[in-house]
Amino acid sequence: MAERLRIAIQDLLPALRGARGEHGDLTPSRQAALGALATQGPMRISALATRLGIALPTTSRMVDLLDASGWIERTPDPEDRRASLIALTDPGRELLRTVRREAATRLAARIEKLSPEERRTLYAALPALESLADSMGS
Repeated sequence: MAERLRIAIQDLLPALRGARGEHGDLTPSRQAALGALATQGPMRISALATRLGIALPTTSRMVDLLDASGWIERTPDPEDRRASLIALTDPGRELLRTVRREAATRLAARIEKLSPEERRTLYAALPALESLADSMGS
């Protein structure tokens, strides 16, 4: 079951991501970073790296690019003035909403092609899928 689910998710991802370059330099990993900031709120770069499961230097370069695009901002960490927190800006939040809305539209079109029975089955599986996603995010 795990392998079938992994393959299904892997095959769905390209449709959810949309066309490459559709939103400038928003790669899947940068979108994941914006999503983490939207969900978790402001955090240090090291916390973002841990959350995304990528190396700190890679995350640091990505944050520089997100900052240069105006999608995030850096503020001093009130607990340690030597460190900074990164957070979504209004344009970053709007971009994320747009990208998610577009992905939902693409996915809805594919769901519409399923049989009524397949749609009911998918709907019934949503709580289990959401629980699985929650457990993997912690």
